[in-house]
Amino acid sequence: MRLSMKVAVVAASFTFVLVSCTPKESGDSAQDVELSESVSRYPSVTWDASLWGNPREGTVAVDALARLLAERTEGAFQLNVHYGEALSKSRENLDGIAIGAFEVALVCNFYHPQKNPALMVLTMPFLPMDADTNGKQVRRAVHAHPAVVEEFARWGAMIYTSTLLPQYEFMGRGTPPRTVEDWQGMTVRAGGGIGDAMQLLGATPTSSTATEVYTGVQQGTMDAAAFPFSYAHVAYRIHEVSDWYTNGMAPGTADCPVVFRKTAYDALPAEYHVLLEEIRDEVDAAQIKAYRDVDEINLPMLRETITEVTFTPEMRDELRQSVGKRVIEAWITENEDDFDARGLVELVFEAAGSTFE
Repeated sequence: MRLSMKVAVVAASFTFVLVSCTPKESGDSAQDVELSESVSRYPSVTWDASLWGNPREGTVAVDALARLLAERTEGAFQLNVHYGEALSKSRENLDGIAIGAFEVALVCNFYHPQKNPALMVLTMPFLPMDADTNGKQVRRAVHAHPAVVEEFARWGAMIYTSTLLPQYEFMGRGTPPRTVEDWQGMTVRAGGGIGDAMQLLGATPTSSTATEVYTGVQQGTMDAAAFPFSYAHVAYRIHEVSDWYTNGMAPGTADCPVVFRKTAYDALPAEYHVLLEEIRDEVDAAQIKAYRDVDEINLPMLRETITEVTFTPEMRDELRQSVGKRVIEAWITENEDDFDARGLVELVFEAAGSTFE
């Protein structure tokens, strides 16, 4: 209703502009007519977006979306980005979309696995994907799967794009874990399938939110935290209270998509649907570039200040075989009565140019 009223008001104002700019004499300039046409191209729309934390590399997708919408519509489409859980708690953004509190939200699948069980496939450990190569096509394939579309529709939501998180790594305090046995007894922040894999290695997983991790590591209530590497560790200052980090372990990732309230999207004029589709690749490119750029700053700094624990491809393959497949098969069994869980796993591998065996 709010959007309809805005459109009606804007339409009335455009009528005034067109009438007032219609040439009454042959001497009227064509520039005035062109101005009226450019002003009337897009109706005025204002949306609100709910995020947590501060602006950072992981929020570039939303920031780029807001910027591109304003630029391409000459300010007619305003996406107001609200940080710091100003509109909603991070675990409640889907609820906010469902009740119409805002039109756009960032959500993370492992914050609420019961709300998006099918999307949890992207938390499975040691999947063959990353942000730089095939992460984009894998996520788009999963987002289009009927099970994922349906579960977000239950919240009145639709996925627009992803923040394309890179592979996770661990960072923590104490003795660096250089062998599989070293993980035994550790408390680690790791959600979804990554957490399940770490449990098989003898660790105790916790799925605390990103903003809680600094205090947890600092006070010793958790020994290590898995975050998208390297941006998130530094964005949340985990390196300041850590002694070591892993590189090459790549235990998996998660998916934090940008979602729209579907009724708000459906109410947009057709030209906005076209525009949103046109700029989606630009939004994704900006997001990937942000991760690459910050790695160039973070990696030299981390190597100088704390200990790097390197995992070779052979070590990672061993972990994939010993714990990764067990977790994936258990997830398939747990969910196969509710949706095509095996088909989703096979889709991920297919989109990544591999096969699940």
